[in-house]
Amino acid sequence: MNITAADVNKLRQLTGAGMMDCKKALTEAEGDFDKAVEILRKAGQKVAAKRAENETSEGVVLVEVTGNAAKVVALACETEPVSNVEDFKNLANSILKAAVAGDVRDTETLLAATLENGQSVQENITELVGKIGEKIVISSFAHVEGEQVVAYIHSNKKAAGVVAFEGTGGADLAELGKDVGMQIVAMKPVGLDKDDVDPTIVEKEIEIGKEQARAEGKPEAMLEKIALGKLNKFYKEQTLLNQEFVKDPSLTIAQLLDKTVKGLKISSFKRIAIG
Repeated sequence: MNITAADVNKLRQLTGAGMMDCKKALTEAEGDFDKAVEILRKAGQKVAAKRAENETSEGVVLVEVTGNAAKVVALACETEPVSNVEDFKNLANSILKAAVAGDVRDTETLLAATLENGQSVQENITELVGKIGEKIVISSFAHVEGEQVVAYIHSNKKAAGVVAFEGTGGADLAELGKDVGMQIVAMKPVGLDKDDVDPTIVEKEIEIGKEQARAEGKPEAMLEKIALGKLNKFYKEQTLLNQEFVKDPSLTIAQLLDKTVKGLKISSFKRIAIG
């Protein structure tokens, strides 16, 4: 069958795939546009499988706060140029929009959500992989809710910190929330307070503390005590409430909260980042 340049261009406009890929798909489909689209989609799936082990260290993080809840989506790709392609940015925005509209709470549900073109999020990702030829994934998704929720996005749009407050007393915490969100992005806390730290991390830190003390020639009988002292320092540096406020090191985050509104607490937080 004679495949014309107009046919190829029509399929390209319809799918966004490359000219040669469109010509090949139309030839294989014997001019049937529906079959050609399906062939291109399958090709996209093959590309996705082929690049499954590739690292995705670039992309974009988007956040939307609606009422007392926030949705955070991190759409990741392999290279920076792809993260700046309009199709990539448009897909990221469409995914966030679907998450908000459907009040999605987990990644699996988000991947199955339907976008405006009638296809699922996963189908749209697969098609874009086929078009661009690079691995694309939702690397992180989070739902955060509380009495008042504030989000901060870093200037490069590759990291976000979201914090949920309780005991606000009706105060507007937009500025405080931005500062705490910035703290979360910059300082990467592993938990809210020491009781929130994963027990495996605690065990690892104690073992590290013991090994360091042993290497310094400390007596075996003293190793546990020394390691626990190092663990307390770890809590101070790595848990949000105990960290020094980056803008004013004379205050911990817990003291900053109390100074802002007496009894103010953080009920939860999330740090979402690309790479």
